[in-house]
Amino acid sequence: MSAVPERRERLLKVMGVTPWRLRFGEASSGSAVQPANDGPALAGDRVSCVVILPAGASGRELDLLGRALRAFGPVTARAARLEVGERGLGDVPAAAAYLVFGEAQARALGHDLPAAVMSTAHIVLVDTPAAIVTDPAAKRRLWNGLRALGRALRGA
Repeated sequence: MSAVPERRERLLKVMGVTPWRLRFGEASSGSAVQPANDGPALAGDRVSCVVILPAGASGRELDLLGRALRAFGPVTARAARLEVGERGLGDVPAAAAYLVFGEAQARALGHDLPAAVMSTAHIVLVDTPAAIVTDPAAKRRLWNGLRALGRALRGA
């Protein structure tokens, strides 16, 4: 009976698959999580990455972007996502990198982000979500932007 689990582990190792096991313990409460744009960021707090999106993106566009961000790794998958509304972004948390979808969102970020934070942050500008859904070249530019973002985050 013990040969089957050993064989399975050996085969998974050969294929390069790391088996994950469910850990048992206390579940964290959902009330401890605070959205990034609910209040101003503290001066000492700095998040890894913030994604700036245009307001009113369709479900299809958001689904595609979510999949791309999850595929690139946990830092981008868990990145705070802010939408640019009529009054801009409001309070933007200080981050090591910003992924901005569209030039209008980049202007809003430049308007709302302090100059000291902007000078130290790595800002990656890619096409709008609508363009990414329809244009293969925009998808390629998104992937190149995500690669540049990954290099910047690894260097930070």
